[in-house]
Amino acid sequence: MSGRIRYEAFRNKVMSAHDAAALVENGWNVGFSGFTGSGYPKALPEALAAIIDAAHNRGEEFRIGVWTGASTAPELDGALARTGGISYRAPYQSDPDMRNTINTGVSYYQDIHLSHMGPQVSQGFLGKLHLAVIEATAITEDGDIIPSSSVGMNRTYLEHADKVIIEVNEWQSEGLFGMHDIYSPVGALPPNRVPLPIQTAGDRIGDKVLKVDPDKVIAIIETNSPDRNTPFKHLDDDSRAIAGNFLDFLGHEVKVGRLPENLLPLQSGVGNIANAVLQGLLEGPFENLTSYTEVIQDGMVDLLDSGKLTVASATAFSLSPKAAEKMNDNAAHYSKKIVLRPQDVSNHPEAIRRMGVIACNGMIEADIYGNVNSTHVMGSRMQNGIGGSGDFTRNGWISSFVTPSTAKGGAISCIVPMVNHVDHTEHDVQVIITEQGLADLRGLAPRLRAKAIIDNCAHPDYKEPLREYVKLAEKKANGMHTPHDLASALGWHVRFLETGTMAV
Repeated sequence: MSGRIRYEAFRNKVMSAHDAAALVENGWNVGFSGFTGSGYPKALPEALAAIIDAAHNRGEEFRIGVWTGASTAPELDGALARTGGISYRAPYQSDPDMRNTINTGVSYYQDIHLSHMGPQVSQGFLGKLHLAVIEATAITEDGDIIPSSSVGMNRTYLEHADKVIIEVNEWQSEGLFGMHDIYSPVGALPPNRVPLPIQTAGDRIGDKVLKVDPDKVIAIIETNSPDRNTPFKHLDDDSRAIAGNFLDFLGHEVKVGRLPENLLPLQSGVGNIANAVLQGLLEGPFENLTSYTEVIQDGMVDLLDSGKLTVASATAFSLSPKAAEKMNDNAAHYSKKIVLRPQDVSNHPEAIRRMGVIACNGMIEADIYGNVNSTHVMGSRMQNGIGGSGDFTRNGWISSFVTPSTAKGGAISCIVPMVNHVDHTEHDVQVIITEQGLADLRGLAPRLRAKAIIDNCAHPDYKEPLREYVKLAEKKANGMHTPHDLASALGWHVRFLETGTMAV
C-alpha cells in the first residue's frame, strides 16, 4: 500500500479501479478533477468505460453526466466518449473523440465560462452531483487531500458531491505540497458575497489542502501515471511575428505611460501561439513581471527560471513532457513562486479587473468589426470551448487576441466579413494581432475598426476581397453604423463549405 495514504480510516477503502468504477450508477452526474490535461484521474475513467461498454453490449442503458474543470485527456474524455455513455459534458473539452460525440449529437455539451461553473453547480443548475472523482498527490494524517497538478473545480465538487472517490497518484511530486492555495469564499453566492481578499498575484489567502468529509469517501485508488503532457510545436515564423507584434505593442504602452515598466499581471491562453508570446517575453526587455492566469505553460516556467517573472498564479499546469519532468523534480522550489488556486479564484472577474490583468488569448476568427469567434468552425461544429478566455477578456485592462491570418494553407482567412459565431463581442475586444500586424481598436467606431483590422491584420490575399465587401456593405446596408450586406456576410464560409476555400 502506498505511503501516500496517511489517514488510517481510508486505508481499508483502497480498492482496484474496476471495483471502484462498479460503484458508479447509470444516470449519475460525476465531477472529475482535471484541467488542461493535468491533475485528472487516470484509472477510474477507463475502468468505468469498460463497465459502460459491457452494459451497452448487454442492451442496457448506462450514461453519465461528466463535469470537469476544463479539458482532460484521452484516458478520461476519450475513453468515456468512445462508449457513447456521456449524456452531458461541461464546461470545456479538447479531446477529438469527445468533440465527435458533441458534433454528432450523441452528447449534449454546455460551454460555460470557467468562472461561472462553480456558481452554477452551487445553485443546482446542472442537477445533482452524485460523485466526485479527485486526483491527489497524497492524503494527510488528518484525512485532508493534497491536490496534484491542478485545482480547477475540486473544492466545489468535494463540497457538493454525495460520494467521493480519490485517486492517489505517486507520479505527482510530493514537492507540490504548499503550492496550492485553496480559498473557500465566505458567502459564495449573493447576497452574502464578500470581496476576494487578493491584492497582488502572489497573495496566498487559503489552505494548502482540500477538505473532504470522510463519510463521503467510498473508494481510494492507487495509481502511478503521468499527466497528458504534450510537446509544443517549434516556433515558426508566424508565431515569432505574432509574439514580436505583441511585445512591440506592450513596449509602446509603456512608452506612452499607459503601463508601468514591469507591465501589469499577465494572462496567457493555452496553445502554441500563446506559448510563443511567453517565449518572446523571455527575450524581451521587461523585468519583474507577474502573472495572474489560469494555466502555466512551458514559457512561463522559463520566465520564472530567468528571474524575469517573479510569481505566477493559476489553477493548473499545461506542460510539455520535458517541462513536467523538471516541475516534478523541482516542485518544492517552484512552490515558492507558483500559486495554484480554485478556478473560481484564478478566473475571478473582480480580481482580474482590479489588478488590471493584460489578457492574451487565441481565436478561430475575427470579423472586420472586432467580434471574435473562439469556439465554432463553420457555424455549427464545436471545436473546444470558450474556456476562461471570456473571464479575462471581459474584465482585463487590455484584452487582446492572437492568430495567424490564415488557416488550412491559406484556404481560410481568419479575418472575415462576419464571424460565424460570436464568443467575444466588439465591445470586449481591444487588440487583434496576426503575423501581418496589430490593430488597436480602442477609441475606434465600427467603420474605423474595419479599416484598421483589414489594413493591419488580414493576409494580403484577402485584403482586397475584404475591402470589396466593405464597399458592397456600405451600398446595401440599411444603416451606416455597422454596414453589412446580410445576403453575403457569411458567403466566405459558405464558399469554403462548397469549394474547400474562402478565396474567390
